Amino acid sequence: MEIVLAEAGRNRWRIEPRPPMRVPGVVFATGALLPQAAGDKALEQVANVAALPGIVRASYAMPDVHWGYGFPIGGVAATDVERGGVVSPGGVGFDISCGVRLLAAGVTREEVGPERIARLMDLLDRMVPRGLGRGGLWELDGPAELDDLLLGGARYAVEHGHGVPRDLERCEDGGVLAGAAPAEVSTRAVERGLQQVGSLGSANHFLEVQAVDRVHDASTAAAFGLRPGQVCVMIHCGSRGLGHQICTDHVRAMDRELHRHRIELPDRQLACTPVDSARGRAYLGAMTAAANYGRANRQLLSEAARRAFAAALGVGLELVYDVSHNLAKLETHEVDGVARTLCVHRKGATRALPPGDPELPADLRAAGQPVLVPGTMGTASYVMVGLPGNEAFRSACHGAGRVWSRHQALRTVRGEQLKHDLEAHGVAVRPASLRALAEEAPEAYKDVDAVAAVTEAAGLARQVARLVPLGVVKG
Repeated sequence: MEIVLAEAGRNRWRIEPRPPMRVPGVVFATGALLPQAAGDKALEQVANVAALPGIVRASYAMPDVHWGYGFPIGGVAATDVERGGVVSPGGVGFDISCGVRLLAAGVTREEVGPERIARLMDLLDRMVPRGLGRGGLWELDGPAELDDLLLGGARYAVEHGHGVPRDLERCEDGGVLAGAAPAEVSTRAVERGLQQVGSLGSANHFLEVQAVDRVHDASTAAAFGLRPGQVCVMIHCGSRGLGHQICTDHVRAMDRELHRHRIELPDRQLACTPVDSARGRAYLGAMTAAANYGRANRQLLSEAARRAFAAALGVGLELVYDVSHNLAKLETHEVDGVARTLCVHRKGATRALPPGDPELPADLRAAGQPVLVPGTMGTASYVMVGLPGNEAFRSACHGAGRVWSRHQALRTVRGEQLKHDLEAHGVAVRPASLRALAEEAPEAYKDVDAVAAVTEAAGLARQVARLVPLGVVKG
């Protein structure tokens, strides 16, 4: 499909609809943030997504957009359930419910100092399982208990002593999504998930100790529990092998059934099925189970961080917020003046509820939802807040977004040198391997400051605080 991209205002680009597109594509970006890498077909994917049955309004791309499986990473699309709208696993991704959790400590970086941070990082290095394969903090008692966790999410973890009730108040959906269907999770997915609860995984997943570098909105930061100089912990991980297997299983099944629903697609990676079909309901049930696994996973890692902070610094950690950025959710939105039930796909995009939204916990309702935007271990991360009037179904960016492939990063960066450079700049690095470290070099990502600025200028979310890394545990 030929892509015709035209400027449609400040920080906004439009792909005009042409067959088989049903709606336009809308990209929030500056020219510098548009996909530049050779072979990055993210804009073509934005157009392909616009061809999905039942899609409404537009196929959206956040400022951190880059090439993914089927959908671009940073893609948002909503389909009308009652008008043949489909659900596509490619619009969620393989790491279902991959997300970010931010916790704040009762201490500032000035009160701690680099020696105690180094001790803290040594403890975290020993306590946090990561990398490919098996190994987690919670040894479940077989498939039956895994089913309970898939139904209960972070709530199940807290009920079994891994956290405190207040944690659930600061989690999206209270830490558990209703509608999980463990019976739709394959035996192979169960086998992969049993031994990984409480683990980071690999690739871009991390546990990072940070400090609040700059506060842009003092009143909102205070509502979130953040102040200048405060030490924080950001955790980025998802549903591990269980979520990956669920995506694999259901993509294959939907691909085989496309003809049954007379669905034609510009890209087979967009394999999909009507939301209101047996296969659609089965996928959503399995996806929800994986989402609950991801939330429990981050809950376990939070407890490991709390133990390390207590031992190394003598302080506790309060949860600021936990939000997923790889999900499809059934939500009600107004389209053409009519309230409709939509299946909102957010792949590499986070929900961004504005102030006053009834779904927010009482203590955050006046301020709005924290939007967590991790950058890179050598730059910064952002805490933002949802804004009213967000046209992209109350969605915002999820991070900096890659500009280099992992292969290009390995060809360009030496892990040993990168570790030396980061530590010379005051970032204590504890990688699973130097190869994995090189793949996640800061140069491999877009400028997170620019991504945050465009996100605000586009009316998606507003900057609240900028955080800088003090130490990072990498998968």
